[in-house]
Amino acid sequence: MTRVRVNGFTISLDGYGAGPNQDIDNPIGLGGTELHQWLVSTRTFRESHFGAEGGSTGIDDDFAARSFENVGAWILGRNMFGPIRGPWPDLDWKGWWGENPPYHVPTFILTHYERPSIEMEGGTTFHFVTGGIHEALERARDAANGMDVRIGGGANTIQQYLRAGLIDEMHIAISPVLLGAGERLFEGLDMRALGYECAQFVATEKANHVVLRRQ
Repeated sequence: MTRVRVNGFTISLDGYGAGPNQDIDNPIGLGGTELHQWLVSTRTFRESHFGAEGGSTGIDDDFAARSFENVGAWILGRNMFGPIRGPWPDLDWKGWWGENPPYHVPTFILTHYERPSIEMEGGTTFHFVTGGIHEALERARDAANGMDVRIGGGANTIQQYLRAGLIDEMHIAISPVLLGAGERLFEGLDMRALGYECAQFVATEKANHVVLRRQ
């Protein structure tokens, strides 16, 4: 049965999933790269993003590895795909990750502006969805073929799916940094009223890992 999941979404101690002033030089906003210290040194991250060997193992790597298991499709907000706002000025931009993005499955980008699909190396195909979160999820479920759909972010995209009651499980990593401003993940959300409870809590030196499930 297809589940809708959030995995490895990292927030600061003050609740921000991205810092302020996102642009091409700061894709996660000012200070945003500090959030992911728990992830970037893991064996899973090195293998999935760079095809490299080595990296740390242990609890952080276990959560990173779980985030890629049984994923048949992704959904991303447009800001997760690139820094461009408004109509596409051209078709040159193909994402932050080069020719071989780390998704390796059909990936659906929420946008208000139509664009042809882009087939990348490694099995990733970017599809651009203008019909909103429900259309994107329907297409992602079909593409996943019984596997899970992973919502990659950003914060606003996750909020939309939470408010619609469409996310079954969330893994949040809380990083021991303060950003002071940016995009808060739980802004305006009553997670208890939405039916979520904490199913797992594990602390490491670099993050507190929290798994929330909808009852």
